[in-house]
Amino acid sequence: MADVHPAAGKQASPDALTNIPRLVTAYFAGKPDVTDPAQRVAFGTSGHRGTSFKNTFNEGHILATTQAICDHRKEKGLTGPLFIGIDTHALAEPALVSAVEVFAANGVEIMIDKDGGYTPTPVISHAILTHNKGRTSGLADGVVITPSHNPPEDGGYKYNPPHGGPADTDVTGVVEKRANAYLADGLKGVKRVDYARAKKSANVHAYDFVTPYVADLGNVVDLDLVKSAGINIGIDPLGGAAVHYWHPIIERYGLKATVVNEAIDPTFGFMTVDWDGKIRMDCSSPYAMASLIGMRDRFDVAFANDTDADRHGIVTRTGGLMNPNHYLATAISYLFAHRPNWSKDAAIGKTVVSSSIIDRVAKKLGRKLVETPVGFKWFVDGLLTGGFGFGGEESAGASFLRRDGGVWTTDKDGVILGLLAAEIMAKTGRDPSQLFGELTAEFGMPHYARIDVAATGPQKNILKSVTPEQLGLKDLAGDPVRSTLSKAPGNGQPFGGIKVETDFGWFAARPSGTEDVYKIYAESFRSPEHLKRIQEEAQAGLAKVFGA
Repeated sequence: MADVHPAAGKQASPDALTNIPRLVTAYFAGKPDVTDPAQRVAFGTSGHRGTSFKNTFNEGHILATTQAICDHRKEKGLTGPLFIGIDTHALAEPALVSAVEVFAANGVEIMIDKDGGYTPTPVISHAILTHNKGRTSGLADGVVITPSHNPPEDGGYKYNPPHGGPADTDVTGVVEKRANAYLADGLKGVKRVDYARAKKSANVHAYDFVTPYVADLGNVVDLDLVKSAGINIGIDPLGGAAVHYWHPIIERYGLKATVVNEAIDPTFGFMTVDWDGKIRMDCSSPYAMASLIGMRDRFDVAFANDTDADRHGIVTRTGGLMNPNHYLATAISYLFAHRPNWSKDAAIGKTVVSSSIIDRVAKKLGRKLVETPVGFKWFVDGLLTGGFGFGGEESAGASFLRRDGGVWTTDKDGVILGLLAAEIMAKTGRDPSQLFGELTAEFGMPHYARIDVAATGPQKNILKSVTPEQLGLKDLAGDPVRSTLSKAPGNGQPFGGIKVETDFGWFAARPSGTEDVYKIYAESFRSPEHLKRIQEEAQAGLAKVFGA
């Protein structure tokens, strides 16, 4: 990570706030230039993202992408309802209007929040799966309009097929290609009715997203136990889509909980800024989470979610903000010991860049570990069938099965991961930081970091396809190399980079899809100094490959 900005961890200054009227005007006024690759529709791991200020997220993008989704639904014979959720970013509301106009014109049955409110990503996944349970026809799917934790000027648009999780490239590739064709043709062929007519259409339905999701939560987390133990919980929605879910949850389950911030503000001016001085609703950043961390002594456990509530940040009285990897390992250790109705064959899913302490926990539990490329889509099938008890990413996104072993969501759910922290404390009498301390006493302390290294386009392309033989490392930071991988061991899929492992540490390198850098994820079970040595030798080894 580069130098920390002097304002990091402090409340955003007024001059740093986004001009929302100008942003929304640019959404409607700006016209993307399809000859510029940066202004085309591009589905990454979490859908299309951009900002209207740069003509990367405009009305044209949403109209074209929505029509492409309608075309996809028709080709696949999807006739069930499409659930639409939005978060609290300023561009979400205008994008919703654009999407509704196209869906209504195409005769798609759409479900939008009955109160004109916000809907978290996991709630959309839950709604899709609930509707589709036991069905073979009339299957539902969904759209979430969110750029996740990204800055206030950003917008995002992602599609979840009938399996309820993030769409794979076989879907997004088709949608992206067709959307760009519509853009290139001046939106010819995009069906659209004006918003007033669309809202009155028989295909547009007001839907109660809150009640069914809240009513079902007790089947995935033991909230009766949390209530009886009197765990004092602090909750910060970070101004995001979960904000109006917490009071119904607290009231239904009788929890002792305080929502410490209920503000909804499209500038997110209440936030403390991130490491680089930008506003991000990143619940894994100690800078963005400074306010809740400062309240840690008021609660037994506290947590926050990002703007679409698919990520979690856990704050404990004893340890402050937990590193996402540390909480994943703790949650896995606890869940597989306290979910007797899960299949004995239910595996643990992790990405290739997640901490190896998860491997050690899995081995002790006697559970199969499935290591996948980066992206939650790799956990969808396992969670859907019960083959995975838990799937988690190093970036603070995870989900797990119901207490009876059935599927809960196939997308990340920051709500249940937060509530699980309270269940852990209720059941064990210790907070997640204390339980992680017990894990490190047994398995060693992992020292983990991700850094960005400058790289040219050609270098990034080399890294995407580098082979273990090309890298040829025999030793890493004083230890013999145990394995060098370019494919994820859990499913044999290439992860677009390289990973080198020893018995005491590892690194993985992947090119950024958006910046002129490559990312080095690294971990040492020896010391911070050893970690630094791993990082340095990784860069040196890759420099030789680039220079070859």
